[in-house]
This record gives sequence, C-alpha cells and structure tokens, in this order.
Amino acid sequence: MLSENEPLAGDSSFGSRVRSAVFWRSGTQILSQIITWGSTLAVIRILNPEDYGIFAMTQVVLIFLSFMNGYGLASSIIQAEKVETIQIRQAFGMLLLLNGGIAILQVALASVAADYFRQPIIADLLRVQALIFLATPFMVLPEALLSRDLQFKKPAIINLISGVTGAVTALYFAYNGHGVWTLIYAPLAIFWTRAICLVIAVKFYILPTFNFKGAGPMFGFGATLLASHLFWTIQSQSDIFIAGRFLDPHELGLYAEALFLTTIFAAKFVPPLNEVAFPAYSRLQSDPRALAWSFLKAIRLIMLISCPLYLGMAVTAYPLVETLFGPKWTEMSPFVAILALAMPVMTLQILFTPANNALGRPQITARTNMFGAFLMPATFLIGIQFGIYGLAWGWVIAFPLLTIFTYSQSHRHIGINGWEIAKAVWPGLSASVAMAAIVYLADQMLPVMIVYARLALLVAIGGLAYIALLYILAKPTLIEVIQLIVRRKPPEPVLAELQPEAR
Repeated sequence: MLSENEPLAGDSSFGSRVRSAVFWRSGTQILSQIITWGSTLAVIRILNPEDYGIFAMTQVVLIFLSFMNGYGLASSIIQAEKVETIQIRQAFGMLLLLNGGIAILQVALASVAADYFRQPIIADLLRVQALIFLATPFMVLPEALLSRDLQFKKPAIINLISGVTGAVTALYFAYNGHGVWTLIYAPLAIFWTRAICLVIAVKFYILPTFNFKGAGPMFGFGATLLASHLFWTIQSQSDIFIAGRFLDPHELGLYAEALFLTTIFAAKFVPPLNEVAFPAYSRLQSDPRALAWSFLKAIRLIMLISCPLYLGMAVTAYPLVETLFGPKWTEMSPFVAILALAMPVMTLQILFTPANNALGRPQITARTNMFGAFLMPATFLIGIQFGIYGLAWGWVIAFPLLTIFTYSQSHRHIGINGWEIAKAVWPGLSASVAMAAIVYLADQMLPVMIVYARLALLVAIGGLAYIALLYILAKPTLIEVIQLIVRRKPPEPVLAELQPEAR
C-alpha cells in the first residue's frame, strides 16, 4: 500500500516548483474567475434565459469543431523529453492549417446549424465566432512552452489580463442593449487579448514550416489526443445538442445556466490544476511510486473542496440561484440541486486524464472518452423524454458509470487500487454528506428572511460544520490541509535508498 506521507521522489526543488505552478495557475485563476463571475452575474441579470439558450446552441457547434484545433500537438510538446526548434515550427504550421480550416468550415456550416435549431440568428453568430479559431495557434504553442518547464507565472498574469478585458467587454455590450451578441463579443476579446499577450511575453517570433517530415511521433501523439477530444466533445455537448432540438430557448437557457453554475469548479478550477499536474506527472513517469502517491494526494485534496461545494450547493439551490442570478432565474433551482449531485463524481473522473497522458498513454483517455461518447448521448436521449428533469438526472446516473470505467482502464498503469481511491475520497465525502444534512435541517428551521441573509447564514453554518466534521472524522487530513496552506519549510530531502518501501 502507498503511504500517505511518502515524500516525492526526484530533486529537492521539484515540489517547490509544482507548488509555485499551482499558486500562479490556480491563484490567478481564482482572481480571474472572481472578476469574470462578477461581470457574468451582472450580465445575467440584464440578459434573458432566451439569450443564453441561443448562445448554448452556438456553443455546441463551436466546441464540436474545436476538437480539431490541435491542442494535442501542444500536449505532445509538453510530454516529450526533448523538443527541437523544427518541431515547434512544424506544430505551428499544422496549427495554422487546422484552425484556418476550422474557421472556414464553421462559416460554411452556420446556416445548417441555424436550420437544425430553428433559430435563424445562429448563422450570423457562428460566422463571427469563427474568429476565435484564428487566435488559437498564437495561444497554444507559447503557453505549451511555458507549461513544459512549469513556468505558469506569465500565462497566469495574461489570463488575468484577458479575463478583465472580457469582463469589461461583456458589461459594455450588455448595458448597451446588444443582447445575445454580448456573449459572442466577450469571448472574442478574451481569446485575442490572450493570444497577443502570450506572443509578446514569450517572444514567440518564429516562422511556421509546412514541411512535416520527421514529425510522425509528435503528430501521432497529437492524433490520439485529437480522437480523445472528439469523444469528449460528443460526451460533454450531447445534452445541449439533443435538448436544443426538443426545448425552446427559454427552457434551454435555464438548463444551460444551471449546468454552468454547477460545473464551475469541475470545469474552471480543475482543468488549470490538471495543466500543472500533466507536466509534473510527466517528470515523475520514471518513478511510479512517486506518481501514484502524488495522484492520490491530488484526489484527496481536490475532493476536500469539490464534495462540500457541490453537496452544499444541492441543499441551498433556491437561495443561491436567487441571490446570484436574480428572481427571473429561480425556475432553474431544481436543476441546480440535481446536477450538483453528479459533479463530485465528474471532478474525480477528470483527474485521471493528466496522469494517463503523462505516462504516454493517451489511448486510455481516448477509450474512456469513447465510452462516454456512447453512454452520455444514450442517457440524454432517454432522459429528454421526461423533459429537463430527465436531462438533469441523466448526469447523476451516467457519470458514476463513466468514472468506474475510467478507473478500470487506468488503475494498473497509475499503480493504485480501488481501496486507495476510496480512502482518498472518504474524508471529503463523509464530512460533506453530514454537513449537507445539517445545512438542510437548518434551512427547514430558519424563519422567513431576506434571501441574501438566508444564503449567508446557511453558508456560515455549512462552513463551520464542515471544519468541525473534518476534525472529528478526518483530523490528519485537516492538519495536512492546514500545513499546505501555511506552507511550512519542508524537511531536508531523504535519500531514495533510505525511503521506506511503498508496497
């Protein structure tokens, strides 16, 4: 069995570099998201559910085509032990070809999508959104080169700048009555600001080459991730694709924003952590014990946040929605409560991806996403027969099955077993279930009051209960978190030959 206190293998500075990367990538991500959410919530109160329903329809097309944008080539550069200049130039050339082609394809498909969703405005929206793809090559490679060396300070600051730019853009167009176009212009501002800043910061002034001789291994790795991304896109967008045909824009807007609210942590905070984990795991691929120990620790710490956040969201859905979104959005509260139940499992499932890719096994991620590409649409097709509620419950039913399949494909290669996963998840899950019960009972006993005050009181009760429950049920884990936050000076590294055997 793996010891929870086993030190990481490798040079003594590696842990510090990872902590620094996490700080810059996640710390500025939090600040950027706070700014973005502030503007988003202000915009949500101005726009209508119909605007978000139409925007969700365009996102299905945009995200589906994005699977071909070549992010896998950047991952191959991060994962490779050595990268030559010619490989960067080849990747740049391929990214320009891919994304230029995707932009043209989206313009060509715009009218087809408008006919499918029975919303003529979608054609115009998609034509403008195609400009996003033209910025992609100038973001992907500079950021990959920085990520390769765990240098996340520059991209973190740039993400913050682009987030502020997007927030200002969104507020300007929303307040000036541009409706759904607000949701188109803001992402464009974010992508192009980020691309320009990255090129300048990294001094990415290289010429692309379209001679791809000798690039087979790099493109092979990227192609595997490309297939994986395709399956992930089908898996993650099939609900909106199906619902857009069956529901009107108002209903779809309610569902889409409920999904946005409940996936905030899993979709906005875990991916940046995975961006740090991928190069970090890649450096540990020759030390299986250290990689497995790091993986389990990541699960334990992230689930300490995910479980209370989502279970708390499930029992406070109504005051939460009315406080954040306003009275006209309260219809989506039941969907938030249902979807929140699936999100801790979703969080756990996506933590496997960087470990598998770092081990040079993207085919595992591809197989997992392939399974999800069949499982999720089938579940949603059945669920939509029962309306929005059936669609929401589809997440609760399907994601545990997907996570079990992911584990079955991954555990032997990562070097962990089911009992170790359960031990890593248990502290956060057990304390969160008890905390949610306490918050629910408190909500039933509270008198009628202003919704903002009710939410604040329930959050305070939940926070205090969770810390107390962690102290009772998982005191060592609570101490571990406190020590991580305090960031005490680590002890002198122990020589590898003196470390205790892990198994």
